[in-house]
Amino acid sequence: MKFTLNWLKTHLDTEASLDEITEALTDLGLEVEGVEDPAEALGAFRICRVIEAVQHPNADRLRLCRVETYPDGEGGRTEEVQVVCGAPNARTALVGVFAPVGAYVPGIDLTLKAGKIRDVESNGMLCSERELLISDDHDGIIDLPADAPLGARFIDYLDRNDPVIDIAITPNRPDALGVRGVARDLAARGLGVLKPAPTASIEGAFPCPINVGIDEDTLKDAPVFTGRLIRGVKNGPSPQWLQDRLRAIGLRPISALVDVTNFFTYDLNRPLHVFDADKVSGNLRVHYAEGGETLTALDDNTYTLGAGMMVISDDNGPESIAGIMGGAATGCSEDTVNVFLESAYWDPIAIAMTGRKLKINSDARYRFERGVDPAFTPEGLDLATRMILDLCGGEASEMVVAGEVPDTRRSYRLDPSRVVSLVGMEIAEAEQIRILTDLGFEVNDLNVSVPSWRPDVQGEADLVEEIARVASLTRLEGKPLARPGVGVMKPVLTPQQKRLMTLRRALALHLNECVTYSFIDAKSAALFGGGGDGVKISNPISSEMSHMRPNIFPSLLMAAARNQARGEADMALFEIGQGFNGPEPEDQQTMACGIRVGATAPRNAFGTRRTVDIYDAKGDAEAALAAIGAPVGNLMVMRTAPEWFHPGRSAVLSLGPKNPLAVFGELHPKVLKGMGVKGTVVGFAIFPDNVPLKKAKSKTRPALQAHDLQAVERDFAFVVDADLEVEKLVKAARGGDKKLIEAVNVFDVFSGPKAEAQMGEGKKSVAISVRIQPKAATLTDKEIEAISAKVVASVARVTGGELRS
Repeated sequence: MKFTLNWLKTHLDTEASLDEITEALTDLGLEVEGVEDPAEALGAFRICRVIEAVQHPNADRLRLCRVETYPDGEGGRTEEVQVVCGAPNARTALVGVFAPVGAYVPGIDLTLKAGKIRDVESNGMLCSERELLISDDHDGIIDLPADAPLGARFIDYLDRNDPVIDIAITPNRPDALGVRGVARDLAARGLGVLKPAPTASIEGAFPCPINVGIDEDTLKDAPVFTGRLIRGVKNGPSPQWLQDRLRAIGLRPISALVDVTNFFTYDLNRPLHVFDADKVSGNLRVHYAEGGETLTALDDNTYTLGAGMMVISDDNGPESIAGIMGGAATGCSEDTVNVFLESAYWDPIAIAMTGRKLKINSDARYRFERGVDPAFTPEGLDLATRMILDLCGGEASEMVVAGEVPDTRRSYRLDPSRVVSLVGMEIAEAEQIRILTDLGFEVNDLNVSVPSWRPDVQGEADLVEEIARVASLTRLEGKPLARPGVGVMKPVLTPQQKRLMTLRRALALHLNECVTYSFIDAKSAALFGGGGDGVKISNPISSEMSHMRPNIFPSLLMAAARNQARGEADMALFEIGQGFNGPEPEDQQTMACGIRVGATAPRNAFGTRRTVDIYDAKGDAEAALAAIGAPVGNLMVMRTAPEWFHPGRSAVLSLGPKNPLAVFGELHPKVLKGMGVKGTVVGFAIFPDNVPLKKAKSKTRPALQAHDLQAVERDFAFVVDADLEVEKLVKAARGGDKKLIEAVNVFDVFSGPKAEAQMGEGKKSVAISVRIQPKAATLTDKEIEAISAKVVASVARVTGGELRS
């Protein structure tokens, strides 16, 4: 949003400097992105007089000029400078514009230096209008009247010393898309007084011959449309002041009629449109397009309209894309004599959707899709009519109105003490009321009525925000929070939070932590049992973030795929976050997931590199569970892993049949292919909320249980069925004597064709080491043999295994 300082002062009576205004704008939330100050760009160029201009001794087309300059300004000392000039109109006694050595000439992008031209010294430059970006005229140097004030700054002589301010407007502040809205904010801050709003009352001289209708089904998106015919206009160039303002903000003056509509768009945030009434066939109708209609717009592009897009049509078909851009067929030209002026209000969402689909960016669309003032619709028409009559002459008809202005009345209760509490600084009640009143709100016994031009204010919190930004949050002073009590504060972290911290530390010892979005695409979610409508995002950031993830595996695999695409083959990643299996709060589950990809170590000469396997994932899961206090040695191992794991290379660690603590294994090749990950990937998922908290709370570590008696180890080799799970055999051996058997470990598995050749078809050999720890006295050989017999009997009973001979 651009405007000039003098334009702002047409609405704001202020003596504030440019720096004070720009600083206040940024503090008010209207961030200043840039200031173009002509005084800085053209301040070095001063009016001078050519004392004498003679032929250059070494060039036919150059003139050697003695120039009288005033380096200290008008009325100051004079200095004679020699300048070589190639302009055909350089002559003795010419009053022109001089650029001294060191000045930057914007029109030619050059900083002047003293030099020689055809062996003659030249110290400066006599400028043309194009070199000073005043116009495109470059036929000769500037030739001013003889009475022009010598030594004065040329920019002051032209009266164009009007800085251009460029501010960024957030989507919630459509009122600031007009210069008057900006002035209103500055007046509320105290940088001046807001001038009375312009008014106009137009009495129509005749009934409008063009009527307007809005289809019944379109009223929700086009609630009101006003317009009138102005006949007998003369559409020539707009006045210089209007052209200067439009050029200053980057708009090209076209004609008086078009320039008026552009002026009101920026001045009062009221987009308008003018139809050449003689080119309109019949009456105008606002309706939804059926789809497939075409319209050549004012930008000379032809657009195909989709079904449901709002258009303004006459008897010949669509003539304007409502709220976005008019049609070329009914556009105004120099020959326009009768004009139909439109002022309407359009639904922001409908305009935004149409603009996006057609890929049209216009000033009208930019404002309508953010929300203009609906109550100002007829007033804006009257004001624009008055300016057209003043600039172009003519006679105005009565206003035609279709629909009615939507009712935006709403009010909220102001709680002054709540404002102080939320903002964090003392603001007197009277000051709060003054701020809201200056912003256009009506305050009656602390009931605040919201003006129609502020669609962003939708509650009491918005009133607090308005007061805070005008009062200036820069006044906030840092203050320490009050302590709730004396002495050392009690811990604030819950046991679950502490557990997650411990879990994160344990996993970070061997894996790299990732932080990813909880949103993934539907295809990836479906690979892991998700992707349903219950977890679909209604307004996704992109099509690749359309669903909440069922678990963290797809996020980690996406990270792995990106790393593999960049040449990183071996990875160990984990993340602690949420999985979402449904739309309800109870469907959300905290989990810690990790994956290992590729090999366990870099290539080396010691043969330690191997492909990751299920036991790497099992080790990660058991170490993490042990860190948060899970009874790892007493967990059940079940083959009920989800379908995204390899069915023969995965398992669930569970505390009882219905309380899974973790799942681990190799991820299914089909899933890896769908996620674009190459090679073998093993992973685990831990569910910390399922791990029971310790009942006994102690601030000290338990005492070390050291045994005085030496442990005894015995090895056993059992012949069992080839499909037997080894874990079942280990548990059976441990059950031989639960008091004295401290540990059972597998140290060899002999299986395959060779094993079956020795032990029979469908058989394998499993060798285990049983550690026996005496408690009260050293065990005798007889007692050790008795325990060994119990181990053999327990394994035989549970698994059907026999000692290998």
